[in-house]
Amino acid sequence: MISNNKADLFPRGASQRVAIAMTDTPVVLVNGPRQCGKTTLVRSLLKTDRPYFTLDDDTTLASAKTDPVGFIRQIDTAILDEVQRAPELLRAIKSAVDNDRRPGRFLLTGSANILALPTVSESLAGRMEVVTLLPLGQAEVLRGKGNFLDKAFAGELTAPGSVIVGSDLIEHVLTGGYPEMIARPDPRRRSAWAREYIRAIVERDVSEIADVERLDQMPQLLRALAHHSGQLLNFAQLAGQIGLDDKTARRYIGIFENLFLVRRIEPWFRNPLKRLVKTPKLFFLDSGLLAALTGLTQDRIARDRSAFGALLETFVANEILRLATWSDARPTFHHYRDKDQDEVDIILEDESGDIIGLEVKAAATVTAPDFKGLRKVAAATGSAFKAGWVLYDGDKILPFGDRLAAVPLSCLWGE
Repeated sequence: MISNNKADLFPRGASQRVAIAMTDTPVVLVNGPRQCGKTTLVRSLLKTDRPYFTLDDDTTLASAKTDPVGFIRQIDTAILDEVQRAPELLRAIKSAVDNDRRPGRFLLTGSANILALPTVSESLAGRMEVVTLLPLGQAEVLRGKGNFLDKAFAGELTAPGSVIVGSDLIEHVLTGGYPEMIARPDPRRRSAWAREYIRAIVERDVSEIADVERLDQMPQLLRALAHHSGQLLNFAQLAGQIGLDDKTARRYIGIFENLFLVRRIEPWFRNPLKRLVKTPKLFFLDSGLLAALTGLTQDRIARDRSAFGALLETFVANEILRLATWSDARPTFHHYRDKDQDEVDIILEDESGDIIGLEVKAAATVTAPDFKGLRKVAAATGSAFKAGWVLYDGDKILPFGDRLAAVPLSCLWGE
């Protein structure tokens, strides 16, 4: 059962990473989408009377943009919220910490990938640590430890103590990880919030980080992307659907990536593997937001189970990306597909080159052919291949050969 008490704070897996960074780095940036809990996290970590400034306040924003040096000069230590709205502050912060490099002086939050913004000419390299905070993962929602990635690479995966399957699993997928969505058990209210959230981002945040000539086309592009989540990204096809050229579509998708709405996943390959498809995949960064944009509900999925597949793959990708923000494994994230149409939905590779392959199946039954792509990757990578798992809507870990198994989706958030 999903808690819907907004006052009941969820534990965040990334909080320890932020706290540690504050002990040895002058500037710490918590970066992630709007409404994912960044402000709640940073203010809960610093329970002292440290000054707090939000650039969502128009007067504060005007002061910061008019005189960024003067604005920062008055501050010894502070929390600066939504700093992407005044990127001019970053140069002033750089100057301030060059004169006083005490750890933890500035704790920033940003709802855009600040280091990718064209208005930021100089980074805070060596002075700033960036911690990504995404919407809540299921381990956080269910108040678990969320160590799936570390256990997977260590070869210690065990069956989950409590399992979420069937309609309960679908409900978690449809809800996603935004706290405001979790607080709304009524699907119609979740959809209304999601529509308003997208509208606000397109009308305000997009124009603040980029010069967009055809702002009216961006909601159409985002809806088109919603119907391609979990699929190979064909820029020309997407552009043609809404009357944009290929170059403009690429640029607009990049803006959505910088605002943490979508993410491209690059293909994975090794030399022994031939005839590979080297096209990226695209995922929405929250399954609840995706469900709202595509109109998926429990009733619709009950009538057409095939509609659940892409949504579930997006949900699993979301879970892995969230876990990676606090995992010690720190894996890179790819997909695999060859020209025989054999594929692996998610390939994880850690810093030592060890490989884990994950295939997502929206069913309670797994068969040997579901492992075809995983077997190809295993054959090509030898001892580096640690495991190939088909994540399914079941409750038992079932072996399917050497290092291959059907694994319950609940293992993603189990203890």
